[in-house]
Amino acid sequence: CQLVKLMRRGEQVNMSKRSGDFVSLLNVVNEVGKDVVRFIMLTRRNDAPLEFDFAVVTEESRDNPVFYVQYAHARCRSVLRNAAAEIPSLDLSGNALAAADLSRLTHPDEIALIKSLAGWPRVVEAAAHSHEPHRIAFFLRELSAHFHTLWTRGKEDASLRFLLSDDKDLTTARLALVSGCALGIAVGLRIIGVTPVEELR
Repeated sequence: CQLVKLMRRGEQVNMSKRSGDFVSLLNVVNEVGKDVVRFIMLTRRNDAPLEFDFAVVTEESRDNPVFYVQYAHARCRSVLRNAAAEIPSLDLSGNALAAADLSRLTHPDEIALIKSLAGWPRVVEAAAHSHEPHRIAFFLRELSAHFHTLWTRGKEDASLRFLLSDDKDLTTARLALVSGCALGIAVGLRIIGVTPVEELR
């Protein structure tokens, strides 16, 4: 059981069982979509109260956990599409990425993303064992934060960009990391019944 307080434009949506004045879950799903509802409901333990703010779940910002995670996945997929277009000679097959020399990944933000990905099996096991699916939502938010940080570093420092035409080995290693991140987010979202998006428009 989860008590949910609905908010709209900063004000609580008043409901009363006695007067029959309430907002059904179907109404909420019809307004914001099932993926948003599923993800937001899993940002709290199932016995903890939840504040569902319509304004937050429809805005495109880091305050909206659904957008933040979906944006990370879309960015990963965009990097891989750009790599195929900009460096057509690069082998982006699963086998090539699996054989990448990951020792080339030495920046602290790359290591942080690797460590986050490495924790995924334990997160799934713990969530299943304790019947706490919110752990997966937390993991996805954390993984996305690490990826967004790495993305931003590449914008600030050209040497940290994912695509380096003069260093194909490092590019392949970074793309292997990006591919792993995309896979981790996609699998995590599918486990909780949310469809990962390829691009945001």
